[in-house]
Amino acid sequence: MAGGEKKTNSGSSGGGKKKEVKKETGLGLSFKKDENFGEWYSEVVVSSEMIEYYDISGCYILRPWAISIWEIIQTFFDAEIKKMEIKNCYFPLFVSPGVLQKEKDHIEGFAPEVAWVTKSGKSDLEVPIAIRPTSETVMYPYYSKWIRGHRDLPLKLNQWCNVVRWEFSNPTPFIRSREFLWQEGHTAFATKEEADTEVLQILELYRQIYEEFLAIPVIKGKKTEMEKFAGGLYTTSVEAFIPNSGRGIQGATSHCLGQNFAKMFEINFENEKGEKSMVWQNSWAYSTRTIGVMVMVHGDDKGLVLPPKVAALQVVVVPVPYKDADTKGIFDACVETVTALSEAGIRAKADLRDNYSPGWKYSDWEMKGVPIRIEIGPRDLANNQVRVVRRDNGAKSDISRVFLVEQVKGILDKIHENLFEVAKQKRDACIQVARTWDEFVKAIGEKQMILAPWCDEEDIEKEVKERTKGELGAAKSLCTPFDQPELPEGAKCFVSGKPAKKWTYWGRSY
Repeated sequence: MAGGEKKTNSGSSGGGKKKEVKKETGLGLSFKKDENFGEWYSEVVVSSEMIEYYDISGCYILRPWAISIWEIIQTFFDAEIKKMEIKNCYFPLFVSPGVLQKEKDHIEGFAPEVAWVTKSGKSDLEVPIAIRPTSETVMYPYYSKWIRGHRDLPLKLNQWCNVVRWEFSNPTPFIRSREFLWQEGHTAFATKEEADTEVLQILELYRQIYEEFLAIPVIKGKKTEMEKFAGGLYTTSVEAFIPNSGRGIQGATSHCLGQNFAKMFEINFENEKGEKSMVWQNSWAYSTRTIGVMVMVHGDDKGLVLPPKVAALQVVVVPVPYKDADTKGIFDACVETVTALSEAGIRAKADLRDNYSPGWKYSDWEMKGVPIRIEIGPRDLANNQVRVVRRDNGAKSDISRVFLVEQVKGILDKIHENLFEVAKQKRDACIQVARTWDEFVKAIGEKQMILAPWCDEEDIEKEVKERTKGELGAAKSLCTPFDQPELPEGAKCFVSGKPAKKWTYWGRSY
């Protein structure tokens, strides 16, 4: 990453006064996370060089600093699904309208967001062509062709691709964009039991992405009938929460599609008894939304805060020479430090640019969220040590170069643990139990995520949406957690007063 590329081009070629350099580069954020969260977020993703705005609204350029995070998560997930004997493939971007309309409930769920190609050059197309919002209707006609007997099952495919959903409500980088990157898995089985097992296996991988890579706590659960994937049997999800905005956010979904699509697309097979049967299907996906959730949860007033496992650069080494210092010795120590760390598998680089002050470099790398900064000055050189500064909490320590690798590895682990614990504490502080409608309304007004006893009736769910409509958007069910607290004897639904059947999370969401 050329951290100062934009700044250098703006006219800062070095040698100017420190104050002038700061003014020209515009380091630092104009907005504070706790005061104007939306503007802060928009500024962070651009200033940290994760995205650049594009000239089509709702579309964004993903720069290397963002794509590197995507690639790290992709590498993990791709290896895990291959262990499950899921194979990668690629299907076309375009969908014929006849196929798209075949599964009525499914396409109704996406219809407002489907983008259509209507022209080729100056000529109108005889039949408009849709751009995939998801690929069930693209892929399943071919599943019908490829699956004939029980030996053809299971069929387990995944593709890494882009999809287009023409959002009209508040496009937001990573969170809601008109084009985004994702993986989508589509599998077919002979039995429902096999499909049910895979749904939860994939959901666990999504939990690992959020908690073990992005240091974000999530809740695993099941969506209500009203919120499930259109055309599917049931939907499971991992749900995160953004304390600053008071909104839940769906992190990733794993759907059991049942036999609905199999019926529509005639995906049949001859079972071991020679009988005609329909397959059971799943689909599952996570997207570049993961990156946006990470920024929202961990970022601060200095910029990004990257969890070490997904940081393209885990350690930046900055020389801090003084007028009469042994500059060459300091620079050599920086290079040697990077070499030692790199050989141990730690992603490190030295910032040896001579046209920026050390202080400017500190701010630049803090903006980009690099987990550890190592400073080496004359005193460090004399004592054969380095100064280590953590991005997550600003803690500083001097460590011997003899034990450098072991200590840096330990600090990186501690940074991940701290980021996760702080995020969990902040989220948990926003979870409110509401047993009555009045408690629910009060908690919604205070930007809380609400755990409430519910009668599990769709009419009541619709009533919650209707009664909470407003400028900030209606509240809705987020998920029914798998980890269910015990319902007290005689527990009543927080809305209807009818006997409660389960605990469900509610709140406003993205």
